[in-house]
Amino acid sequence: MISLLRRGLLVILAAALPMMANAAPGQSAHDIVSDTTTRLLADLAANKEQYKQSPAKFYDALNNIVGPVVDVDGISRSIMTVKYSRNATPAQMQRFQENFKRSLMQFYGNALLEFKNEGITVSPAKDESGDRTSVDMTVKGEKGAIYPLSYTLNKVNGEWKVRNVIINGINIGKLFRDQFADAMSRNGNNLDKTIDNWAGEVAKAKEKTDEKLSQ
Repeated sequence: MISLLRRGLLVILAAALPMMANAAPGQSAHDIVSDTTTRLLADLAANKEQYKQSPAKFYDALNNIVGPVVDVDGISRSIMTVKYSRNATPAQMQRFQENFKRSLMQFYGNALLEFKNEGITVSPAKDESGDRTSVDMTVKGEKGAIYPLSYTLNKVNGEWKVRNVIINGINIGKLFRDQFADAMSRNGNNLDKTIDNWAGEVAKAKEKTDEKLSQ
């Protein structure tokens, strides 16, 4: 069985950096990651039992804070790729964005509640003079296991937004792109069907990542 630690690591993809919604305007990408990781762990320590009793409140809290910091539109279009997004209506894009955020909160929320932090270290800042940068960190798990994470951030309207995450060498953005293309093929290129069933595709992608992390 995949350990709770590995499942917890996947949650950081969807839930840790969204806490950056409280960051001050113009704050550096590095400081945002460092400050909000500390804030996230403190919040979990204080409210974990309450969230366990009412997971729906936890999902709502995560969903409410993810919008301001994550480049949801950019991520959604990247997952769809131009091949499919150019034919999507605004309503379809909006529905996909909503389904994408909701499915991540539901599938990864419980794992985050079980995450056992043995130590997180944020690496020194990189060059942030352009419109794209990355912030690296390492997570120490049970039995001394070390997992590297790298967050890719883009500047959107002058503010840093999360665009992708690489966990232990696994490119999550690419994983979702491949999953979307595979779903479109299985659904006969029916975009509505793929969008409406995206929660199941996220679950499949999570299983693939779990398998890779367990190797």
